[in-house]
Amino acid sequence: MARPRCDTPRVCVAEAAVAYKPKVPLVLEDILVAPPQANEVRIKMMNACVCQSDLYFWKGKDTEKLFPRILGHEGAGIVESFGANVIGLKPGDKCIPAWQAECQKCSMCKSSKTNICEVFMFNWGSGLMASDKKTTRFTRALDGKPIYHFFGISVFSQYTVVDEACCAKINNRADLTKICLLGCGIPTGVGSAWKIAKVHKSSTVAVFGLGTIGLAVRDSINYF
Repeated sequence: MARPRCDTPRVCVAEAAVAYKPKVPLVLEDILVAPPQANEVRIKMMNACVCQSDLYFWKGKDTEKLFPRILGHEGAGIVESFGANVIGLKPGDKCIPAWQAECQKCSMCKSSKTNICEVFMFNWGSGLMASDKKTTRFTRALDGKPIYHFFGISVFSQYTVVDEACCAKINNRADLTKICLLGCGIPTGVGSAWKIAKVHKSSTVAVFGLGTIGLAVRDSINYF
């Protein structure tokens, strides 16, 4: 297969929901989204969901308490552009930004017991890009001040930049209004049943609450 062309896009203006302080309503404002650097992808976000984890960090319950920040870690979008060395993606591809990314090289990725990557664990609390661990791709349009990323994907923005490992290409026929739930809620429910509770064919299961996670648990146990 021919290697895809490497686009060199410009900075784009996008609307984003920015968290400035704990428990203070998010501010919808224009931001500047920088072009993707090497091994990075810029995504046009089409759908986003709100998860309890977003609320946890918005309330400032985490250790780092990074603000200003663009939250959101569950969504779906379309590849808009990409930086050097990115293979297998092209503009127009539908995708899911994946905060639980894998470098596929570290000892954790190679383990059969976990998929918590040593490299991309950096995304969880730093607010910076994993490529250089120093910069963000978001700045305020008003004054150029940097805005932190969230879990390496920040889907509460019309455009976001992620490491290519955090961009999961999906079938272009997929309905983004539904498939966006695969960003967190559905795999959390399935994983809770299969990996944590270790549900099996003769299990008796009680599910408390039928939100995205509860429904995913219910449907996953019907697999057996």
